[in-house]
Amino acid sequence: MSRRRRICVVLVDRANYGRLKPVMAAIREQPRLELLVLCAGSMVLERFDRPVEVVARDGFRVDAEIFMEIEGSTPATMAKSVGFGMVEFASELQRLRPDFALLIGDRYEALAAAMAAAFMNIPVVHLQGGEVSGSIDESTRHAITKFAHYHLPATQRARDYLVRMGERPETILGVGCPSSDIARGVPRSLSPDVVNARGSGVEIDVGRPFLLVVFHPTTTQFGEETREIQNLLGALDRHRVQTILLWPNIDAGSNHISKAVRVFRDQKRAGWLRALTNLKPDDYLAVLSAAACAVGNSSSFVRDAGFFGTPVVQVGSRQLGREAGPHVTWVAPDEEAIAAALAAQLSHGRYPPCTIYGDGHVAERLVERLVAIEPYTQKRLAFSDGASDGAR
Repeated sequence: MSRRRRICVVLVDRANYGRLKPVMAAIREQPRLELLVLCAGSMVLERFDRPVEVVARDGFRVDAEIFMEIEGSTPATMAKSVGFGMVEFASELQRLRPDFALLIGDRYEALAAAMAAAFMNIPVVHLQGGEVSGSIDESTRHAITKFAHYHLPATQRARDYLVRMGERPETILGVGCPSSDIARGVPRSLSPDVVNARGSGVEIDVGRPFLLVVFHPTTTQFGEETREIQNLLGALDRHRVQTILLWPNIDAGSNHISKAVRVFRDQKRAGWLRALTNLKPDDYLAVLSAAACAVGNSSSFVRDAGFFGTPVVQVGSRQLGREAGPHVTWVAPDEEAIAAALAAQLSHGRYPPCTIYGDGHVAERLVERLVAIEPYTQKRLAFSDGASDGAR
């Protein structure tokens, strides 16, 4: 029997794992593939509850933990972390010698992995390319696309954008986001222990309406995040609906957001707020599906909330340009605007499910392609008129 094809999955934050978990399970079950797992970025950090341990508890072998984050959460430390990450990823990829590197999204840590793999002639499979958003994520996503050899965009529009960017149509392996595979099986009942067994603040009564809040910094507007989170918290305080807040990611400005939340809790003694560091992928989607409304600027509110019809108030420009269903209301980071939009969404209630980002059967299709595709290293530009500058 020929050697199994080695697929190295790169996980750099909690959202990565949430979307790649069904892909990892499908790779592991495919006898012609071997799963390798690299965990890096905030996946391995104590202050994010070490999501790498969730990966291990779910039964996946973690082949390496990569510590690459330089402390500070500033634009400079983000830039330095990319360089340091490329060095560390190169070392582990050299040791593991995978046939393909598989990564997702628009994180700067994923860019470091993509560059290391491409320079080492390891073909890169990239999920969620071709999308439009705000922040430095927009540039990072498109840069990963140009390093990647194969693509799995989440939507048809994203696929079309990849082709217009010069990616060859035959390198696009399909359309859909694998997080829809988890969403398809999320139970409609939520255990109180999921949100109350950890974290701090008021105990959430999951039998009554509650909000889910996730607010990350917009790195290209560094310095504005304190005012924006203060406006968001002020709008929430007007309604005082019980609220689950997840702490922000590690991007530049996240320390400012965390500080503003702590100051607000100390000064307001908010009897409606509970803060959590992290949730397992399945638990996160269960909370998102049960929430009366999601408020903030997470991409999951645009993508995953649509599967459940959860109303969303999307604040600011971090996700501006993403495809979204009718469940999303877009507002400026202004207290009055956020409060008004939240009132309207709570009054509206749930929306019909939206499948823009997947049908719940994405992982199985992707794994079939991973078995069949041929590795190659030299990319070629494909022209929009169908011409090309030569075979790859």
